Amino acid sequence: MLRYVIRRVLYGVPILIGVSLVTFFLFYVASPPEQIARRNLSAKNPTPQQIHQWLEQHGYDKPLREQFSKHMSELFLLRFGNSDANGEPIWDHIKAGAGPSLMLMSQVFLAGIIAEICVALFAAYFRGTYVDYWITFLCVLLMSIVYLVYIIAGQYLLGKVLKYFPLAGYRGGLTAWKFILLPTVVGVITGLGGGVRLFRTFMLDEINQDYVRTARAKGASEQTVLFRHVLKNAAIPIITTSVAAIPFLFIGSVLLESFFGIPGLGGYTRDAIDSQDFAVVRAMVFLGTLLTIVGYILTDICYALVDPRVRLE
Repeated sequence: MLRYVIRRVLYGVPILIGVSLVTFFLFYVASPPEQIARRNLSAKNPTPQQIHQWLEQHGYDKPLREQFSKHMSELFLLRFGNSDANGEPIWDHIKAGAGPSLMLMSQVFLAGIIAEICVALFAAYFRGTYVDYWITFLCVLLMSIVYLVYIIAGQYLLGKVLKYFPLAGYRGGLTAWKFILLPTVVGVITGLGGGVRLFRTFMLDEINQDYVRTARAKGASEQTVLFRHVLKNAAIPIITTSVAAIPFLFIGSVLLESFFGIPGLGGYTRDAIDSQDFAVVRAMVFLGTLLTIVGYILTDICYALVDPRVRLE
């Protein structure tokens, strides 16, 4: 197992380099350093000398090869440096935003997984009936609605009309849950349609297997078949889709955090993109790629723990 994990980690190194390389060159195509310098110095009506001085301070005056080498060495050492826009340390913002993002997305993740599995089991239990048809119809309907509609409808109905939750904002401490509940409800509902349809497919595939027919022939009830056999064997593909979503618990949701005013990493990344802050963008892209690789490694490890038929050599 240890050799397998080490090999997967080594496989992730070229991926990190490739993603960073693409991000690096896209930055130069979309936003040349001179343009960013003029934007950050626009209030000072900068002269060419001031622009050159800004480029020199941020290391953008060096050749591209030297910039990329320094860029990669700093990222692999997790030295993200300072923001191009305001000069503040990036790690300070990551530490401050990781808590709200993790609090929000962990609730969305856990509540969503539980709700999707329960509804999928319910649909599988009543498969082929009108209950199953209506659940499938509602899932397709939920998947057809734009994400932004859920946010606006949730804020208007639950926040403004019924006044169950604050419309937006965030406050740390014990009262943070009040500001997290509304975006959690919106996040769970938006992912419910696709998750239920996917998990329902996994469970229906297992229901048609020989071991299920054998269990029924031995007199096992339908509840026993679903919960003891089908759910256990459908756990592998469920784990695949679930563990792969773990990186988003730390990165956060850009739309949810932006519209609900939660100071997490998703909103921080969006602000960096709007302000063309390449230092922040490259740090968040690298961090997201790193967490994604870790998520897939955890997925493969969970395969071996859940299913004894899987052997990692």
